[in-house]
Amino acid sequence: MSAAFRKAAKARQRPHRERGQPAARTKLGLLEKKKDYRLRAHDYHKKQNALRALQKKALDKNPDEFYFKMIRAEVKDGSHVIKQPKDEITPEQVKLMRTQDIKYIEMKRVAEAKKIERLKAELHLLDAAGSGPRRHLFFVDTEREVQEFDIAAHLDTVPELVDRVYNRPTIATLQRETVKGPTDPAHLKKLAQQRKNQYDLLRQRIEREKAMFVISQKIQTRKDLLDKTHKVKVKKETATGPAIYKFKFQRKR
Repeated sequence: MSAAFRKAAKARQRPHRERGQPAARTKLGLLEKKKDYRLRAHDYHKKQNALRALQKKALDKNPDEFYFKMIRAEVKDGSHVIKQPKDEITPEQVKLMRTQDIKYIEMKRVAEAKKIERLKAELHLLDAAGSGPRRHLFFVDTEREVQEFDIAAHLDTVPELVDRVYNRPTIATLQRETVKGPTDPAHLKKLAQQRKNQYDLLRQRIEREKAMFVISQKIQTRKDLLDKTHKVKVKKETATGPAIYKFKFQRKR
């Protein structure tokens, strides 16, 4: 074969190109190529060195070695989780804490009771919102007097003030003295709304004081249950009252 023929055959030969690594298959490792053997060899030796290091660590491990995490750890959903230690507390400490809780609740309840008394003194419980209809009984002798009974004349006041349960002056007082206080309807409406708000606040404080009293009773009941004396439940606990227990009589020296 002449040199010219070989040169022409080489010119007609297609150049060899390495196949590229798809991006989706990079996670599967290096693609076997003729020119990447050095990379594959480096990866192989790296893995072998890691395996030898783990084997040496396992051989050098002391079988009697102990860590507290060995008993405080547990596996949840494939991961190690450290167990949280439970609070160790004695019955005497629990009783003391219950006593402190009762003292705090009682302190707040007494404060609410004082605020309630102060509000009652300011409002004098006049025209309380939400209260039942008031009744004023008048006694007469005959049926005719019932038919002819005039409330305004009997109370000696004007008909416009009959519905009032407070601040109801007589006709003589109205003739002798001038009207005191606001008379503008808008101002009177504003004062009525303020009075209603005060009564709403009073009702809320009364309900809060009752709730605190129930809470203190329930805490006291739980504190009494710490005693080892034999007891029998008489009534279940409700939202408005604690459970009732009957304790065995025990003579104290």
